[in-house]
Amino acid sequence: MMDPKERLKTAGISMASDLKLQTFGRDKESDKTVADMKTVQAIISDWNAMSKKSANLTIEQYGLPNEATPSRLVWYNNGPWKRTIIYRDEIPHDFPQPHTDVIENVIDYRVPPEMFSEVAKFDGSVIVERTAGEVSSRCDMEAANIVALNFMHDIVTGKLNAEKAREDLSEINTSYLMNKSAPYAEALQFSVAAEDTNDTDHVTVEDEIIKQGIEKVNDVMKGDKDRRGDDT
Repeated sequence: MMDPKERLKTAGISMASDLKLQTFGRDKESDKTVADMKTVQAIISDWNAMSKKSANLTIEQYGLPNEATPSRLVWYNNGPWKRTIIYRDEIPHDFPQPHTDVIENVIDYRVPPEMFSEVAKFDGSVIVERTAGEVSSRCDMEAANIVALNFMHDIVTGKLNAEKAREDLSEINTSYLMNKSAPYAEALQFSVAAEDTNDTDHVTVEDEIIKQGIEKVNDVMKGDKDRRGDDT
């Protein structure tokens, strides 16, 4: 269990981080690094066929990932996406046909909380992150994620309900697999927000309590400096 002093320190650091991020914004340097091909190929060499195929197709389309770990490859700001992740570990999924989820595509998008349930009823692999202001879709192909996110948008904007979206997605998926025209699988049919979509919610702890907490944090940290003889 965390020591009370450590709790206060952690709370203070967290408050400072929140202030910094809300003042200066999030770090966007993560897309500056690129993994090398030798490392990536070594990582995916023993992945299952679907994960390996998805990784190679994504590299062919967007180049090498920005991050490569034994369990995933990550691209930032590639094409229309804020983030793309290829997973080593597959997740079985039977809608609209049996497949495994291995690729996740993320966009900035704010979903009103009252619409979360309808989006969840539509597709369990469409993931809404309220605080981060993100929505992602996880499937076996990027095209399938494009379809799912287009229907997510239709649901959120009131064009369709979850049941009708499921019916329409099944039809479009069939058309795409049969090499027929399927615009919903070829590009996002809406503009991705350029401004911040995160929802930081609102403070529910009384101002006086926060003030006291900050004062206690400062006292604790000052005491630590005094004991160390640290004047910096």
